[in-house]
Formats: sequence, structure tokens, C-alpha cells
Amino acid sequence: MTTFDDRERGEERKFAMDEETAFRIAARRNRLLGQWAAQKMGLTPEETDAYAKAVVQADFEEAGDEDVIRKVLGDLTGAGCDVDEAEVRAALDEKSVEARRQLMSES
Repeated sequence: MTTFDDRERGEERKFAMDEETAFRIAARRNRLLGQWAAQKMGLTPEETDAYAKAVVQADFEEAGDEDVIRKVLGDLTGAGCDVDEAEVRAALDEKSVEARRQLMSES
């Protein structure tokens, strides 16, 4: 029974670690997306930091990425930037890869 219990605890630890890693990647990705959008809107460095944090916070509104996409697209459109949903989704995908690469290089 001990081997089974050890294996189960190991799986639980791995699951928790995978979940934490996925959360950290998503948060980093959203921050990078916020920085990308802030640059398009011509925000100052201070405004960029605040905006990137707001994009990270937007991800807590609902499950999935739609809340983040909706916020960034709405803000870019409101700022008069010529951008569409496909471009925001492409940037989100690109920032996801970049976030994963950054986190893996820190390990």
C-alpha cells in the first residue's frame, strides 16, 4: 500500500506544480500582451506598468482568454489603434510562447 500512496502523492504534487506553472505562464503572457498593447497605444512607462497589471487582473473575470482579448481589443480600439481581434489573438499566442520561454530560462 505504501508504494501506491507514494505514487499518488507524487502525482498530486506533479499536478499542483503543473497547475502553478500554467498559471505563471498565463500571468506572464498577459503582462507581455499588456505591454504590447500599451506600446501600440503610446503609453508612458508608468502607464504601461499599470496597464499590464490591469490586463493580468482582467484574466480573473472568467475562465479562458476571452476576457483578456475583449479588454485589450476594446482598449486598443478605444485608443484609435487600427487592430482587429485576429491580430490580438496572434499577439496572445506569440506572448504565450515568449512567456513559456522566459519562465523556462529562469528555472
